[in-house]
Amino acid sequence: MTLRNERVRKELMRDISEILQREIRGLCGVVSIVDIEVAHDNSFAKVIYSVLGSEEQIEKTKETIEKSTPKIRYEVGKRIRLRLTPELRFVYTDSFEKGSRVTDLINKISRGEL
Repeated sequence: MTLRNERVRKELMRDISEILQREIRGLCGVVSIVDIEVAHDNSFAKVIYSVLGSEEQIEKTKETIEKSTPKIRYEVGKRIRLRLTPELRFVYTDSFEKGSRVTDLINKISRGEL
């Protein structure tokens, strides 16, 4: 990854996180951007995200993000200085949820509850 791509990746992470917090209504649970993979020409970005919440909250958030992708891309285009705004594809991962369960188990073991 070039230095320019890394800069674009970091800007996208910051901007998309902010847009999700401030501009998108209907999100349930806590949404975290885990990573963003940017194409070498910055034309495409795969946004990997996680949601902390119940199954129902996760499904509602996934639907909301899917429906809001054009708006998120539009907002990114207003903020980031690129000749072409990258096409965004959001991909859900449950890595934070699994990490949270592991942390809970470790805490229970250390307290002698298991």
